[in-house]
Amino acid sequence: MAVFGGFAGEAHFGVTRPSCVRVKSQHVQGTTINNVRQLSVMSAEEIAQIAEKMGLEDIDPTLLGASLILEGIADFTHVPPSSRLQSDTTGATLMIDMENRPCVLPGREIEMEHEGFGAKFKPAAVGRRGVTASVEREGMLKVGDVMRLHIPDQRAWSPLGGLFDT
Repeated sequence: MAVFGGFAGEAHFGVTRPSCVRVKSQHVQGTTINNVRQLSVMSAEEIAQIAEKMGLEDIDPTLLGASLILEGIADFTHVPPSSRLQSDTTGATLMIDMENRPCVLPGREIEMEHEGFGAKFKPAAVGRRGVTASVEREGMLKVGDVMRLHIPDQRAWSPLGGLFDT
C-alpha cells in the first residue's frame, strides 16, 4: 500500500526526513525537509544493464535499495522530474523527484552476496539507478499492475546555452 509516507517499513519511509549530503548546498545537514526520496523506483531493463556491466548474470533489486521495479519504459532513469506514475487500477500516484545517483551503500550489500563485485556497482549504475519518488495519491500497488507515465508538458530548459553538452 502506497501511503503519503511511502511504503511502511522501508528505510526511507516518512513524510519528512532529515536533510543529507545530497542537499547540503541548500540545507544544513539534519534539517527537517519534505521527503521526496520516499521510494527508489528502477526499471528491470536498467537493472539488467547494471548486472551486465558488473559482470553478473543478474542482481537482486533489493540489494540496490529498489522499492518498485517497472518494465517497458526506455531510459527510465532520465524521465523528467515531476513526471507521474499512476496505477491504472487504483489511481495510486507517485511523483518523480529526480535521478537517483549511485552511492556506495548498495555496493556494500552486493559485496556480501557477490564477493569482489561491490565496488563495481557505482560505475555500472551511473545513468541507470532509476529515480526517487514520493506518494502523491495513496492507493494499493501490486505486482503486475499497469502504471501510466505522465510527463510534464513543458519544453526542455536550456538557458545555459549547451554548457553541459558533451
